[in-house]
Amino acid sequence: MSELRKVSSNPHVRDKDTTSRIMLTVTFALLPATAFGIFNFGMRAALVVAVSIAAAVLTELLFELCCKKKVTVKDFSAVVTGLLLGLNLPVSVPLWLPAVGSVFAILVVKMLFGGLGKNFMNPALAGRCFLLISFPALMTNFTCDAYAGATPLANLKAGVSVNAIDMIIGRTGGTIGETSMLAIVAGACILILAGIIDLKIPGSYLVSFVVFVTLFAFLSGRTVDGPYLAAQLAGGGLMLGAFFMATDYVTRPITQKGQYVYGLFLGFLTALFRIFGASAEGVSYAIILGNLLVPLIEKYTMPKCFGKGGERS
Repeated sequence: MSELRKVSSNPHVRDKDTTSRIMLTVTFALLPATAFGIFNFGMRAALVVAVSIAAAVLTELLFELCCKKKVTVKDFSAVVTGLLLGLNLPVSVPLWLPAVGSVFAILVVKMLFGGLGKNFMNPALAGRCFLLISFPALMTNFTCDAYAGATPLANLKAGVSVNAIDMIIGRTGGTIGETSMLAIVAGACILILAGIIDLKIPGSYLVSFVVFVTLFAFLSGRTVDGPYLAAQLAGGGLMLGAFFMATDYVTRPITQKGQYVYGLFLGFLTALFRIFGASAEGVSYAIILGNLLVPLIEKYTMPKCFGKGGERS
């Protein structure tokens, strides 16, 4: 007698982790950077982040209700997208801007491609890049009550000396969640200890960035020393991008070799954009371009099936 069996596609992996648990852990790990951003820029930073999260969750909920799909907002992935987007915005932006960015991130980049697990690029970064292209003046205005003038990275690119210690602590201007390297690393340690991420991608990203930024700075005639490299590492969204966005499960390579190649590519692009590009930053565009190349990276780093690829005697 034949039995009906359920056949599913590989990989056949079982784990106690759930999407909601992973997303809650990521949210918790982002709290140090969020709290410091509110401390650094005031309660308006909390309002910008709250609008971004609310718009992301509401967009996903309304789309699923209108399309009569299963409601998935309980997995907290929309919360993470909204939170990351909010942390990547200047505190001075009008409150409609994070709402527009969250709608684009969730509706266009995530839901229209099938929802969580089917998006081809990081939704939060895609939303930020969309806002940078559409509203460049608003997205590059970092003047607020606490800080005025150019960001430390912009000063560094212009040849003006910066205080690397202030950048590591976070006593500088910039986007809400990128200023404090210490707060971001504290959150990254939570992710590593919880087993959510490892150091393959962020480690290869940061090491290759240091190598390439040193090489490119030397080629462009800049003086490279310890404070310069410390400022490059602490400045902009490098640490936030390396630990919280480049490691996104959906848009990163699944192969171990591919993850190292991916990190190396991100470090190269970020250094290239920062030294030779018009903008002092480069993390967002580097990760987005890296996301687009993930299928190609996986194609050439996928291990051969057992029994295949051997030479005939």
